[in-house]
Amino acid sequence: MSTIAWSWTYFWTVVLCDAYLVDILRVPLRYSDNLTKVRLFFMFLNTLTPKFYVALTGTSSLISGLILIFEWWYFRKYGTSFIEQVSVSHLRPLLGGVDNSSPTNSNSSNGDADSNRQSVSECKVWRNPLNLFRGAEYNRYTWVTGREPLTYYDMNLSAQDHQTFFTCDSDHLRPADAIMQKAWRERNPQARISAAHESLELEELHGCVCATASILLAEEEATTIVEAEKLFKQALKTGEGCYRRSQQLQHHGAQYEAQHRRDTNVLVYIKRRLAMCSRKLGRTREAVKMLRDLMKEFPLLSMFNIHENLLESLLELQNYADVQAVLAKYDDISLPKSATICYTAALLKARAVSDKFSPEAASRRGLSTAEMNAVEAIHRAVEFNPHVPKYLLEMKSLILPPEHILKRGDSEAIAYAFFHLQHWKRVEGALNLLHCTWEGTFRMIPYPLEKGHLFYPYPICTETADRELLPMFHEVSVYPKKELPFFILFTAGLCSFTAMLALLTHQFPELMGVFAKAFLSTLFAPLNFIMEKVESILPSSLWHQLTRI
Repeated sequence: MSTIAWSWTYFWTVVLCDAYLVDILRVPLRYSDNLTKVRLFFMFLNTLTPKFYVALTGTSSLISGLILIFEWWYFRKYGTSFIEQVSVSHLRPLLGGVDNSSPTNSNSSNGDADSNRQSVSECKVWRNPLNLFRGAEYNRYTWVTGREPLTYYDMNLSAQDHQTFFTCDSDHLRPADAIMQKAWRERNPQARISAAHESLELEELHGCVCATASILLAEEEATTIVEAEKLFKQALKTGEGCYRRSQQLQHHGAQYEAQHRRDTNVLVYIKRRLAMCSRKLGRTREAVKMLRDLMKEFPLLSMFNIHENLLESLLELQNYADVQAVLAKYDDISLPKSATICYTAALLKARAVSDKFSPEAASRRGLSTAEMNAVEAIHRAVEFNPHVPKYLLEMKSLILPPEHILKRGDSEAIAYAFFHLQHWKRVEGALNLLHCTWEGTFRMIPYPLEKGHLFYPYPICTETADRELLPMFHEVSVYPKKELPFFILFTAGLCSFTAMLALLTHQFPELMGVFAKAFLSTLFAPLNFIMEKVESILPSSLWHQLTRI
């Protein structure tokens, strides 16, 4: 507030002084005329009525308020101050400033292009490996609360995934697959379910084989996990048969190759969802075995991120040695990271010291080697995704995770905390250690938008993507917070101050008139004093000769 008050005073002082000097120094050597103008100016001030001051302060308040509204609207839409942008973009080059953002050579241009490509890849949306079942979980939430947990954008991405994984160009040759090819494009859930039933009827009548119809019914029609598991087991029998047949014909042409790829995706998807059903029904050891077998049978299918399902199941069993073994394989510098990888590694290192950790004792004796390793792991995880700690520490309420996530974004933080909060609570003192150390990450990164510490710079596009993925009733977590530009704060202070002056002038016009005259007299007193001294020191004949010239 002191900065705002100083800025306001400086602004009006400069305006009044400029106006005065322009008028006074218009003819520099006519001192006597200038002195007469000064006297006439003070006589004019003495004749002003209170209505003038009311109108002046009211008009100033209105203009500054309009500027504030425009600045705020521009900042909310474009993320920057209009006045600041104009001054940097147009006034600075006129004053001889150097534009550091312009590339100086071809190498910098290539670097900018690489940075833009990296920014696009950073905001790529990924399939959530722990996504819930629409019929048994998402729809039940809608029935109870009346809220839609999934956005249209998220469901549209899922429809694109289904068309990519579960269809191929030769589907039109088989009636059941042709129906399902249309079903995956349907926007209406009831139309999709009806098409799946129609495909199953064709299987019974004509002996057609189509595993994806059971997948769709398990995902969207089944209202419990038990029903979904039953349908997935039915789909597994059909999917295994299709996979074996297409495996024998995969080298007979591009058409058979595409069909085998589709059947492989279908089989992997069914087995993974069956493992998730076992995990949700409490058969965690069975789920771990199914996931391990699936990873051994299809080691190259990393797009499903099955290892994240395995990590969550192993943490539920408290089998921390196997969790460490999985992390050693997937927490590699050459592999893409995720919140599950980074925060699980931090949890394991925190587990070794969290039960005896005390902030007071650590501040007295310093951190031990194990505690330092745990703190560094937490800092690493927080730098990768800074939204997670508030959900783990229950400083922000959780919602159902979306079907797609943005790495390093709020959507990934929700998906991780939704399934892993219980694992952090199970480790004694882990949340206390996280609470004491996670905010220290931001002191290690001088300016997160420009540079990173352990990872590449944090992307600035996460807020837009997360807003598309998360429902409207959820307040999207934004990092780093956009700070209000100086000109918005200055305009807000100016508007508030002039509005207060207008109100006081309207209520007490005579008193405020006296204050305004006293303020202006005090403001111009030094200048008047200097002019009188100059007039008394210099002989009048000299001034007379100068004015004649």
